[in-house]
Amino acid sequence: MCYPSPTKPFFLFLFLIFITQVGESAPDNTNLVYKGCAQQSLQDPNGVYSSALSAIFGTLIQQSSKAKFFKTVSGSEQATITGIFQCRGDLSNLDCYNCVSRLPILMDKLCGKTVAARLQLLGCYMLYEVAGFAQISGMEMLYKTCGSSNAGGMGFEERRDSAFSALESGIGGGNGNGGFYTTNYESLYVLGQCQGDLGNSDCGECVKSAVQRAQVECGSSTSGQVYLHRCFISYSYYPNGIPNPKKSSSSSSYSSSSSYYSPSSSSGTEGSNTGKTVAIILGGAAGVGFIVIFVLFAKNLAKKHDDY
Repeated sequence: MCYPSPTKPFFLFLFLIFITQVGESAPDNTNLVYKGCAQQSLQDPNGVYSSALSAIFGTLIQQSSKAKFFKTVSGSEQATITGIFQCRGDLSNLDCYNCVSRLPILMDKLCGKTVAARLQLLGCYMLYEVAGFAQISGMEMLYKTCGSSNAGGMGFEERRDSAFSALESGIGGGNGNGGFYTTNYESLYVLGQCQGDLGNSDCGECVKSAVQRAQVECGSSTSGQVYLHRCFISYSYYPNGIPNPKKSSSSSSYSSSSSYYSPSSSSGTEGSNTGKTVAIILGGAAGVGFIVIFVLFAKNLAKKHDDY
């Protein structure tokens, strides 16, 4: 007598569970926050800049598997390009690599070939500049986003400012991990990070400037992010307690922006659309897996019936 083997349905069931878990736990570190594209196109008839830029991208991606910040230069004489990447300080090496490795393709898609570009995802950013490109102040605001207003209750702004003071003291006093610092204060979670090559003093000044911008630009908003050229801060208010600090920087809605190299900036929707696409794909895969399991199970029952 021959009995149907449960092996295939069993492993397909495990595969279905795996797909579902991946879909539920997929991080949002690769969601797009903003883009900055120079208005001047890259003139490169001999392909010198393209070769240098490819070398920059290759080096930055390689280094992202073992570092949170890296700066490099490629090319020769006047045809040189400077490139930088930085990951948020709480990302693992693998998450950092996965985030950074997406950026070169996105840069080409969103900016094309320009003399400078900067792309910020939730978990990392990358920029490159051709030699001679006009520099901007490290305190220049590149982007801001503010959440809902007047939802924090009486005394919210005072509590937020106390959280900001703790952030400034921590990151300016050299307590940050490579210019990255987080802290909590009465249901407020705040985060700050400086460009990896900034000293403690300059980092403290940059974060102080970002805090002042947040106070003015976001007012009574219960969440916000402010990105300056050399640092950024994020804050979120959780009246029922902080659920997951590592994801708090993604909690605010994208409400406004400023430009980096040009007036063009992202609306904040591309990253969420990407997340929706991934969810649809995973959901579809799970649905197909369920159908396959059902069909195989029905066939096995039929075979078992015939054997009898």
